[in-house]
Formats: sequence, structure tokens, C-alpha cells
Amino acid sequence: PELLVGAGTVLTPENLKAAKDCGAKFCVSPGLNPDILERARRLEIPFVPGVCNPSAIEQGLAMGCRVLKFFPAEAVGGVKMLKALAGPYGHMGVRFIPTGGVNMDNLADYLSLDVVIAVGGTWIAKKEDLVEGRWQEIKQRCKVVVKKVAAGKEPKNSPVH
Repeated sequence: PELLVGAGTVLTPENLKAAKDCGAKFCVSPGLNPDILERARRLEIPFVPGVCNPSAIEQGLAMGCRVLKFFPAEAVGGVKMLKALAGPYGHMGVRFIPTGGVNMDNLADYLSLDVVIAVGGTWIAKKEDLVEGRWQEIKQRCKVVVKKVAAGKEPKNSPVH
């Protein structure tokens, strides 16, 4: 019951409508397409467009987006790039969801940034695992991720009670 289902790689208005009809509570895309963003508003489904540079961030902000997918995160500079982007844009309330190269090894680095509200990646539920019904493997990866995220939220240098 706590699962929030979204749809990724929404590239067309038809993808968007199908995702909503199938029960998606939000959608994401790798880029910022103003037509799809407007259609999402009309359909009243939260939409997170993808960006990877200052111009796209400014376009998203101008269109009222305060949550943006940062894609492809690792290919365009990863944590270092997000830190650089936080300088001029962090005070505007923009937050990012990095995807594309995020994995178990760099997950905590991304989540340590104030401008990052979530991360995503197919590494949690790989396509072949979904096709072959390897639900226990997906469940186990999810547990490891939840544990790692929870560990990263503990205050540093504080006694454990």
C-alpha cells in the first residue's frame, strides 16, 4: 500500500495518457518537451521533465517546474555537476531526481546533496528481472537500497541511543 507507481520514459502525449489510464501517479521523461508538460497539466498528473544543462533548467523553471529529472546524470558530470548547478539554481527551490548511471555505489553521494530529493535507476528492477519474474531479487535489492538510504540519514558524529 505504500508503493507509489510512476511511469518513466514518457516521450509522447499517448504515452502520458496510457500511463495515467494504467494508474501511474506521476510521469518522468528524459527531456523537457513543453507540449507533453502542458498535456500533463491538463490531465492533472504530476510530470517531471528531464534536464542536463542550465538552459533546460531555466526553461523548466519558467514553465513552473520545481522538480526536474537530472539525466543522464553520470554522463554529464554526476554529483560534481549537480553541485555546480546548485550554486545558481538552488535558491530558486529547484530539486532534482538524478537517473542514468546512479547505482548502489554512488547512491549515497547523490542523496547527500540538498538539491536531490530522490534517485532512480533501472538497476533496482532490471528489465530481464521483470520479464523473468525475479521478484525476490528485486525485493532484495530494494531492501538493500532502503537500508543504505536509512543509514545515510543518521546524524554524523552523534551517539546512538
